[in-house]
Amino acid sequence: MTEFKSISLATQVFEKLEEDIITGVYPRGEILTELKLVEQLGVSRTPVREALRRLEQERLIAESGKGSVVLGITLEDLVDLMVIRERIEGLAAYYATKNLTAEGREELQHISELQDFYYEKRDLDNLRKMDDKFHYAIYNLTGRPILRDTLIPLHRKTQRYRKISIEDKDRLDNSIREHKAICDAILSGKADLASELITNHIQLAKKNMIERCYQHG
Repeated sequence: MTEFKSISLATQVFEKLEEDIITGVYPRGEILTELKLVEQLGVSRTPVREALRRLEQERLIAESGKGSVVLGITLEDLVDLMVIRERIEGLAAYYATKNLTAEGREELQHISELQDFYYEKRDLDNLRKMDDKFHYAIYNLTGRPILRDTLIPLHRKTQRYRKISIEDKDRLDNSIREHKAICDAILSGKADLASELITNHIQLAKKNMIERCYQHG
């Protein structure tokens, strides 16, 4: 039985199901029912029902009459997600640079050091986590809640494809260098450069994700 904290149980169930759908634990086309999820997660129907409602709002599932059919994130969805990130992530890097605090500077430096550490060990699992932390740190440092709350779900929904991409050694090497250049630009107060670099980073990531998806079917 999956263990959940008592606080915000519906949110925890939602986040668990969202991750499982995005990462392919529940493949596209699978039918999810309240009863099935209650048994799998060991929770009551109420948080499951609320989680399913939110997943439908996120267009990750759709009501089928027999239960909720998993829609997941298609390649077409990925392209749309990355195009949106291309357009606005540069703005996030710009504001993060302009609004950089001492604590934010320390956080980015720490993430950069950890990234180097895990890169030397070729620890892909922790490098994926550092990728999340790097981008989330930038979103949080913007001081713009709407921008942050728009970008975090977009980034999260690409995690399955980012996992495929990071397994490409050349892309991994380039991504590490791109992160360091973005970090250096932010820490140096070069907002326009940071914006340009992160936009290019997203464009290259999108290109690689799409190519890898076609290669792997």
